[in-house]
Amino acid sequence: MLQTIENINGAVNSFIWGVPAMICIIGVGLILSIRTNFIQIRKFGHALKMTIGRIFDKKEASDGSMTPFQAVCTALAATVGTGNIAGVAGAIAIGGPGAVFWMWISALLGMCTKFSEVTLAVHFREKNKHGDYVGGPMYYIKNGLGKNWMWLAYLFAAFGVLTVFGTGNATQVNTITTAINSALLNYNLIGESSVETASLVIGIIITILVAAVLLGGIKRIGKVTEKLVPFMAVLYIVLGLGVVILNIESIPAVFQSIFAGAFNPKAFTGGVVGSFFLSMKKGVSRGIFSNEAGLGTGSIAHACADTDKPVHQGLFGIFEVFADTIVICTLTALTILCSGVSINYGVDAGAELTISGFVSTYGSWISIFTAIALCCFAFSTILGWGLYGARCIEFIFGEKVIKPFMVVYSLVAIVGATADLGLIWGIADTFNGLMAIPNLIALFLLSGTVVRLVKEHFKK
Repeated sequence: MLQTIENINGAVNSFIWGVPAMICIIGVGLILSIRTNFIQIRKFGHALKMTIGRIFDKKEASDGSMTPFQAVCTALAATVGTGNIAGVAGAIAIGGPGAVFWMWISALLGMCTKFSEVTLAVHFREKNKHGDYVGGPMYYIKNGLGKNWMWLAYLFAAFGVLTVFGTGNATQVNTITTAINSALLNYNLIGESSVETASLVIGIIITILVAAVLLGGIKRIGKVTEKLVPFMAVLYIVLGLGVVILNIESIPAVFQSIFAGAFNPKAFTGGVVGSFFLSMKKGVSRGIFSNEAGLGTGSIAHACADTDKPVHQGLFGIFEVFADTIVICTLTALTILCSGVSINYGVDAGAELTISGFVSTYGSWISIFTAIALCCFAFSTILGWGLYGARCIEFIFGEKVIKPFMVVYSLVAIVGATADLGLIWGIADTFNGLMAIPNLIALFLLSGTVVRLVKEHFKK
């Protein structure tokens, strides 16, 4: 039975994350870019200055909302996760170094897609009975397209609820337990026989921490993510830049392999990866999986921002994709390619390939810091997706289900720490892709609204 489910899911997953989906995601991103005169390029400097400038802004948000910077940190909490470490490694292993180039291209268009999602989410958001701002694809479909499109809004919300338990929680907790157990084993603090017990204890601790944050409401989520995300990002960036600096002589060859390998991967993979299209497919799909541009999820967090300027908040979305893919994913790629670690092209790889890049440069002692980084990345993702799931289930069933959902969502951490998650990951990945379909339809139909809001904002 499980094998049948796995086979069916594999076929659906291949289609969802295959050529049609990539064409739709890139196509919508290109249409939005053209219609907004490539706002992600024209206003990039402004977006960067505005976002980084908010790091030291101590202004408190009003009740039921976050500060704009807390909103972007919550969105980054969900996107900057294990995909930045494991996803990039997999893209290089299957698509060759050239996959990184196509990841950059998807991010360039994804900046405008994320900008449009955030702008629409703030413009069409509502306040629930508790006075909290609620928004995202289901609300800009409901309020932007009208009642005839409500089925599309419910479809997105349903896929969102089904996705969060796997993609946002169980698989992330599994990553945390694996990282902690590996570090404990390396330092002989536990034996192989104690791994299951340690995993259970870790799962219980994570459940308590997740519940403590999520049940505290939107303001507590914002306060935690605005501190956790900058910390984990800086830690990872420093470690990555260290690898690049210590292997600076290999940089020219690495960038040659990225740019030339994008169109001729065979020359850099020993003929194992010979398809230009495979390199493009892996780069684009892993880039989208990392920054979530086109999935619509990040706009749910941005809709909570304490601002009355949709386009202003939309510029934070541009920074979000830049920070996630151009900065962190690129550093992961350079860590792997500069360090000189052996890459088994044609065979999928995960976080272990990235970790080996750090270890080969710094030595085995760095494993404790990579474990910390992985734990921060995964825990922040759990918090971000917890908010997404709460908003999706609230849209379907109302505010009364939020706290029960948060409790159940927190308890799933124990399952993630102790169970084999192969099939769960595959199914969650499929639903993750399915979320993009109703969102992309809405973005295409509401592209005119985005253009109008941009013109009105900058005219003022």
